Amino acid sequence: VIPYAKMGYWDASYAVKNTDVLALFRITPQPGVDPVEAAAAVAGESSTATWTVVWTDLLTACDRYRAKAYRVDPVPSTTDQYFAFVAYECDLFEEGSLANLTASIIGNVFGFKAISALRLEDMRIPHSYLKTFQGPATGVVVERERLNKYGAPLLGATVKPKLGLSGKNYGRVVYEGLKGGLDFLKDDENINSQPFMRWRERFLYCMEGINRASSSTGETKGSYLNITAATMEEVYKRAEYAKTIGSVIVMIDLVMGYTAIQSIALWARENDMVLHLHRAGNSTYARQKNHGINFRVICKWMRMSGVDHILAGTVVGKLEGDPLMI
Repeated sequence: VIPYAKMGYWDASYAVKNTDVLALFRITPQPGVDPVEAAAAVAGESSTATWTVVWTDLLTACDRYRAKAYRVDPVPSTTDQYFAFVAYECDLFEEGSLANLTASIIGNVFGFKAISALRLEDMRIPHSYLKTFQGPATGVVVERERLNKYGAPLLGATVKPKLGLSGKNYGRVVYEGLKGGLDFLKDDENINSQPFMRWRERFLYCMEGINRASSSTGETKGSYLNITAATMEEVYKRAEYAKTIGSVIVMIDLVMGYTAIQSIALWARENDMVLHLHRAGNSTYARQKNHGINFRVICKWMRMSGVDHILAGTVVGKLEGDPLMI
């Protein structure tokens, strides 16, 4: 077995190209594993390598397609962690496919034996590859236009309790919140279509509350309707219904998956709807500081996918939040 560093996956003199996809990993090598070899192993396993050299490598432009670990720096205030900088040839990834990008960058490599922990801290996506994704269709300017509110922050809240309310009482919460001064309310991550309140009932009562609050205050109001469902057919069905009854924004959960998110983002663009993403599930891989994925990377991927805005958390309250990340 040849060390990865000697197979071409380590190149300290590599000149980064503008078209390279760059990844910054925090690596914790196993005891006895050289940091450079660990970085090269990450580069290899997330691109073209397997556990040994195979003759079929010679059938490819292997020098071009090998990822290159080109820099390793100790992480300040640690004794066993290192920042590894890895460059990937852009042609390694299918255009416009977040599923394919992540299959390499965070695929098998996180279970690699040479490292005891691995965290993807940041990525630089080249313009040439970024342009193959649709990106967000709207921005804060469009949302302000639709709410007709300028010169002040948009103020919103989440309906509570998030589970257990009837449709009528859910709509009442929406009405009271909007009438009391909120610009918008939103569904929470796990309210979909349960026996105590089906999705269609929730949508109708929400829109009734929105319309009543708008009439009584003279202001444009709104609510993010969660259309997350078990299948894409059902997601589209709920999205179409939300549009039909007058909503201009829909909401999805991160746990839907990358392909599903990209799919509904295309629908939102085609139907002139704002798309909000709840980060449900992100802490399973974003909270640990030495293993997983930094939330900033998730945010970049979601914006590439076409999400207009993301629930980013806060530095106060019940949930963990890093002020620098937020």
